[in-house]
Amino acid sequence: LRDELLFKQPESSHIGDCPICMLPLPNDPKKSTVYACCSKVICNGCDYANSVRETEERLQPSCPFCREPAPKTLEQSVKQRMKRIKANDPVAFHVEGGEQCDGGNYGMAFECYTKAAQLGNADAHSKLAAMYHLGKGVEEDERKIFHHLGEAAIGGHPKARYLLGRNELTNNKNTERAVKHYIIAATQGLDEATEMLMLIF
Repeated sequence: LRDELLFKQPESSHIGDCPICMLPLPNDPKKSTVYACCSKVICNGCDYANSVRETEERLQPSCPFCREPAPKTLEQSVKQRMKRIKANDPVAFHVEGGEQCDGGNYGMAFECYTKAAQLGNADAHSKLAAMYHLGKGVEEDERKIFHHLGEAAIGGHPKARYLLGRNELTNNKNTERAVKHYIIAATQGLDEATEMLMLIF
């Protein structure tokens, strides 16, 4: 049953679709923006179109999705994120985990990522796998690394799936399982997976 879930082709990536144009969001996080007010991830195209509209109509900057005025200070942005965290928003927990990790507060980062993962955030599962791999905020634990990578892959995370494939190929010497992972990751647009398939075949 676990393998059936693990090797099922996800309907979309873990990021999902832009809520405005409804097109799949790119894997590259630099090509989209997370808005703290509503935790929506907006593609750069829709974000740019909104900026042009605001300039032409001489409007104040606002969220392209919920139209909440854009925060003018970091404090306002944090306040918006905390509001989303109180609403049990998995994206907000994931973003806060990143902020805590960047600040060196790995214990709090782990708590935030864990909560986000419990709420179904595949990115958070990937980050938890990294923390268990590096031993940041937790003891290194190989079993938990692959548990979280598996959960992330099931949630549509192509990089996590690529890492599972690499483990199957390098450590388990199981080319068949590795190829399955790489094919799914490649269809999700991950170039590294495509390159690995070209090397194998």
